[in-house]
Amino acid sequence: MNNNSTWQAAPIHNAKYFFASPTYNKWVKLSAADVHALREVPGFEGQNVYFCLNHPIRFVYLVAPVVAIQEIPHTRYLILTLDDSSGACIDVKIERKDPAKIDPDSTSNTTVANIDIDTPFDGPTEIKVDGQVVDIATVLKVKCTIGSFRGVKQLELKRCNVIRDTTEEVAAWEAMALFKRDVLAKPWMLSAADRATLDAQLQQEALREQEEERRERRSQRAHQKREEHRAEKRRAREEEKEQRRLAAEKKYNQGALI
Repeated sequence: MNNNSTWQAAPIHNAKYFFASPTYNKWVKLSAADVHALREVPGFEGQNVYFCLNHPIRFVYLVAPVVAIQEIPHTRYLILTLDDSSGACIDVKIERKDPAKIDPDSTSNTTVANIDIDTPFDGPTEIKVDGQVVDIATVLKVKCTIGSFRGVKQLELKRCNVIRDTTEEVAAWEAMALFKRDVLAKPWMLSAADRATLDAQLQQEALREQEEERRERRSQRAHQKREEHRAEKRRAREEEKEQRRLAAEKKYNQGALI
């Protein structure tokens, strides 16, 4: 991707339009080198959104073999280093769950549902994806969010599968090449008419949300009135019972004086 040399000609659109981009809510097919080349843009710091040309990207998807497995001492994290022969490696961080919060029936002790990490006292750490042991040279398909460590981009694992054979691996690479050619290789363009259409769509969505909030408030008020009415009826019944009790007590006391 000719990211750095042509992005100046691709202005960043207003963030309110990002939902309409072909990348913002997608697992974007990239290589490790592509991830490292993603740009941060002033005004979007801390929002975990990066840019290729003017395409906003939050989620990435890549296929690569594992070349290193590293425990991070005194943390719940384990790092897989992937090398897809793109000219750069990328670290993928896996987070263990808090042991106190793991469901006894769960087959995973990590934040990724199909991954389990076993760290025995007398042996190496073992990682399993869908029950299959992951080792050096295992080819993985990973879906991740983007982070960084000491200024270097790092991926945070959200989904993972083992690539079973070279046919599946080649298909993944071909899909990535097509997406880069058809989408990422050219800026995301919005004409004035496109923006007007999106503005109208956003306005309609805002009106729908306002109407839903009004309905919710009306429902809450109606519920509150029903509860107040029930409480008032309960108070009336209790007062009536108390009056009957006092009347009966008065009658019995009068009889006791005869």
